[in-house]
Amino acid sequence: MSGFLPDQPGAEVRVSPNFGPRRETLRPDMIVLHYTGMATGAGAEAWLCDPASEVSSHYLVHEDGRIVQMVRESDRAWHAGKSSWFGRTDINSCSVGIEIVNPGHSLGYKAFQKRQIDAVIGLCAGIVGRHPIPPQRVLAHSDVAPGRKLDPGEKFPWRALFAAGVGHLVPAAPIRPGAALKAGDTGAGVEALQSMLALYGYGVEISGAFDRQTEIVVAAFQRHFRRRQVDGVADGSTIRTLERLLAAVKATSPK
Repeated sequence: MSGFLPDQPGAEVRVSPNFGPRRETLRPDMIVLHYTGMATGAGAEAWLCDPASEVSSHYLVHEDGRIVQMVRESDRAWHAGKSSWFGRTDINSCSVGIEIVNPGHSLGYKAFQKRQIDAVIGLCAGIVGRHPIPPQRVLAHSDVAPGRKLDPGEKFPWRALFAAGVGHLVPAAPIRPGAALKAGDTGAGVEALQSMLALYGYGVEISGAFDRQTEIVVAAFQRHFRRRQVDGVADGSTIRTLERLLAAVKATSPK
């Protein structure tokens, strides 16, 4: 493919060869946000367009707010890797992937730039306008690939997106001393926690045992929805925040 017209008005086009058709005739019903995790935006853009990398995303948002589209929204970009949400494992076929330039946790993780986030908000709003994507399906890479991925991380300003009408958020419950569920615990409380995480979409086995995977998923949930303290411990704040999210989804679901 030599080129295409951008789906997002104002986006630059740099075609990546790393894409294919969406499988099972799936259409986008999810947005997955990433950070690039590389030293420079130019390096990340080159990597996403290098056939040797075998990775890509639909969009890249630079620190100065420039948006580059590399794969058409109608096509399947290779951004999510091994991942799942509500039991679906081919996330690439049902999502639009956005890479946001940031060095990430291993290279000096830093705050995202305001003009960059403004561009992400405008881009997400445009994608939602073109596809039937509900707010609760604007997700982090760490949500769909917990443990394997941390991006876009606890410094990503989800609150700014939500204030602009993008994504799903509730006020995080205050962190207070008290009982908590943690690694090694078992019983009905753990089973209820796992059930709520699965009901929201996370890939966790409902076993009643607070195992390593449950701890990883709890940390992923906190990294998105309770960013003040990410420790994998399901304290009262974490559980109440999850309950509020599920209640908000239920309140907005078609009757």
